[in-house]
Amino acid sequence: MNKRIEKWKSGLKRTRKSTFGRIASFLGTSEINVDTWDELEALLIQSDIGAETTFSLIEELQKGVKNTGITKSEELKNALIEALTSRLVSPPEIIYNPEGPTIIMVVGVNGSGKTTSVAKLGKQFQILGKRVLFAAADTFRAAAIEQLQSWGERLDIRVITGQPDGDPGAVTYDAIQSAISKKEGILLIDTAGRMHTKFNLMEELKKVYRVAGKAYPDAPHGIWLVMDATTGQNALQQAKAFKEAVNVTGIILAKLDSSARGGMAFAIKSELDLPILFAGLGEGEDDLVPFDPNAFAEGILADFNS
Repeated sequence: MNKRIEKWKSGLKRTRKSTFGRIASFLGTSEINVDTWDELEALLIQSDIGAETTFSLIEELQKGVKNTGITKSEELKNALIEALTSRLVSPPEIIYNPEGPTIIMVVGVNGSGKTTSVAKLGKQFQILGKRVLFAAADTFRAAAIEQLQSWGERLDIRVITGQPDGDPGAVTYDAIQSAISKKEGILLIDTAGRMHTKFNLMEELKKVYRVAGKAYPDAPHGIWLVMDATTGQNALQQAKAFKEAVNVTGIILAKLDSSARGGMAFAIKSELDLPILFAGLGEGEDDLVPFDPNAFAEGILADFNS
């Protein structure tokens, strides 16, 4: 089997077995009736696709059944695979700043895996031949600074830091100036984790965003939100608040390998209108990979074909 597909299947094992496997088992060889729709709706919601996406799927499938004359739930299973896959989109190509550093802010709630994701992104960019710089703008958690410095040593990536409890805007400014002077290709800014409901902290995040724009024209060039797949639909609500605060441009879906709620990925485009850029399929430094809709669909829906 293709190693890439195998990696996705392994990373999505929990979601596939616990939720989508149940849907596959349900859609056997029986006739489609009223109970089929009620049961399928309940299973889809339980799979963390979310109510809005579930209702949209059911409506689409019912229209398809009416138009094509499908009578067997086995045929309905194939239609569901197509409908789910159509809700995944390929990530856009990353546009690099040709005049200097490409500056990317990484944001998210406490415990989402943000700092680790920053480090793994650094590794990804190194593979592409980019010179990378880290900015430890999470000044409120000393462990975050130490964690990023440790990753920097492991990956041979410079880290710009400030004082604990210092001004994250100052760290951001210093890092941008350093990236310019050292001709670094990518600057990844690790911001402090914060709950989306904390007004003051969200306002501070906006300040870091403004500082980046003042320090370099059109910066940041990307604002990537780390979403913890283990929190399912709760992560979608958090994402909406971050999107409103700092104009998030893409999603990093972390901890898919630890989650049984990977179905949330099917709702991200429709509910957030944001692309998934990267997905976390393991704990290793090479396990944050560019999002691949086809590999994701095959990994999460594999049991449908068994």
